[in-house]
Amino acid sequence: MIQHVFGLQAFYPLQERVVESSIAGQDLLVLMPTGGGKSLCYQIPALCRSGMGVVVSPLIALMDDQVAYLRQRGIYAAALHSDLESTDALQIRADLWRGRIDLLYISPERLLSSGTLEKLKRIPLSLIAIDEAHCVATWGYDFRPEYRGLKALSQYFPHVPRMALTATADEETRKDILQALNMPRASVLASSFYRANLKISVFNKGVEWHKSGWHNTADIRKFLAVIKRYTKAAHIVYCGSRAKTERVVAFLRDQGLGAVLPYHAGLSAQERKAVLLRFRSGEPLVVVATIAFGMGIDRADVRSVIHLDMPSSPEAYYQQIGRAGRDGLLSEAVMLYEKRDISRVYYWIKNAQVSEDQKKIMYRRAEAMIDFVKTKKCRMQVLLHCFGEHSSQPCGHCDRCRSLLRFFTRRL
Repeated sequence: MIQHVFGLQAFYPLQERVVESSIAGQDLLVLMPTGGGKSLCYQIPALCRSGMGVVVSPLIALMDDQVAYLRQRGIYAAALHSDLESTDALQIRADLWRGRIDLLYISPERLLSSGTLEKLKRIPLSLIAIDEAHCVATWGYDFRPEYRGLKALSQYFPHVPRMALTATADEETRKDILQALNMPRASVLASSFYRANLKISVFNKGVEWHKSGWHNTADIRKFLAVIKRYTKAAHIVYCGSRAKTERVVAFLRDQGLGAVLPYHAGLSAQERKAVLLRFRSGEPLVVVATIAFGMGIDRADVRSVIHLDMPSSPEAYYQQIGRAGRDGLLSEAVMLYEKRDISRVYYWIKNAQVSEDQKKIMYRRAEAMIDFVKTKKCRMQVLLHCFGEHSSQPCGHCDRCRSLLRFFTRRL
């Protein structure tokens, strides 16, 4: 099937083990970095096992992309979500109840509403895949309350194997996912989080930003040089606030960088959709965004992900930089931070509406992020350690490794 249907010659690392375990009927938690081939892990078992596969996803754009891709390969896939025209939704429901659909993509809200679960009980199911499973973690970086309702799947479909998938989750998040989804017997299969094509650099900002713009030429050079190295590709610049996003957009446009687009919650749904369409089209551009932009992005040639503020946890950071270099080519992850970023993260945690136990976990993650930005060691080793992975050899391509190489070269 992998060759005849999907046109691939071989599995990526870990894919084959996931596919075989799922076909055998095991519940799985799969951790695989962005670009590692997660979709194939549930598509093949869903098609090989008897019945219809169900894929739960919070991302409309990603669902539509997957459906289009599968239909081109002769697989009848469909998606049920809020953006569907009423006539299309009616046709999909009709085909669903007649057993004509091979793979159904559905949002968690649609799955848990309008008696959908009761209706699906009447249809033989091969597999239930829960994509972006980190959304179920209460103290995770991208928690979505509706995901907690997916625990009901174990009651409605006790004999249907489930597969939860995410690009990144530390040990505590993994436990929370399995508990929240009631998957006590699930096997956890994780591939390496090491990215050989991702060059990580972290710089201390010389000054704070003001409404008038940049005030430090060294910061400007670090920031612009990365984007100008890859003018025919895409770049994502993350900012901590809407106001900062707009200031950065104005600044970059003044530098003559071509298409520079903002993306944040202050824009209308139509404006945000227009940005996503241009980004997905393959046009060379720079998207300056808050963390509202990114999950489920399916573009291979993102050459850089730049943070102008420190993320709150290694999980959030790794998820975001994972959007660069999905084609396997050299890409850059650059962060500019200052002490005020640390104070901002602590303030946000202090005022978060969560339990004290959850705050303790959030503080530990923030401290791990601070250790990462302040480390004198190989950054990739420090980042891997956050996810329980240990590397005995420095990566050789982060800014710390490059600095050490220059030091010893000069000594020689």
